[in-house]
Amino acid sequence: MKVFLIEDDEDIALVVKEALKSQGFEVEHFLRALEFFRAVEKETPDLVIIDVMLPDFDGFRIANFLKNRPDLSEVPVIFLTARVSEEDKLKGFDLGADDYITKPFSVKELIARVNAVLRRVGKKKEGKVFKVSGLELNAEKVKVMVEGKEVKLTPSEFKILKFLLENYGKPVSRERLIEKVWGYDHDAGDRTVDVHIKHLRDKLGEYGRYIKTVRGFGYKFEA
Repeated sequence: MKVFLIEDDEDIALVVKEALKSQGFEVEHFLRALEFFRAVEKETPDLVIIDVMLPDFDGFRIANFLKNRPDLSEVPVIFLTARVSEEDKLKGFDLGADDYITKPFSVKELIARVNAVLRRVGKKKEGKVFKVSGLELNAEKVKVMVEGKEVKLTPSEFKILKFLLENYGKPVSRERLIEKVWGYDHDAGDRTVDVHIKHLRDKLGEYGRYIKTVRGFGYKFEA
């Protein structure tokens, strides 16, 4: 698997490269975002690791570029940064990041989280069945089961649950839910999302508590 690493600190980059190479990954390192932009036009990596504070481009802008390109939007993104505030983390996740790792970090944790992201993305690409304990969502059959019993959801409720499961453990903003479930042109607002979440929680019974509110931002699904 090919990993693109954008990191202007060469010492940190060396540590990350050696750690990933020891696990069988092929790593291409870029000191500047512009170098990365040129490379990604020629080759699509399996994963991109981005430092937020770069000398030429903000790492958040790079993630936004990737997620808004149809041919690159499915490439998983991990931020590796010294920016540790909750606001920065939420911004990163809202831009579609698959994980947010703060510096300093342990090599073992980095490897574990890279592998977790790739497993999650692999399941997402399969797009068939998501399982969390006794909750199961079958995207192909458009069916949700709780403890072996089918739960009837509206199309919007189903799309919300599916999107939250695709982003398991990651905060998802209300704006992104509106975009994914109803589309850009719909006049749905935050209240619409909150009402649907309430109904979804009620229908899922004890599993409804796994849909957690991220105050002032949105929701996430986490057991």
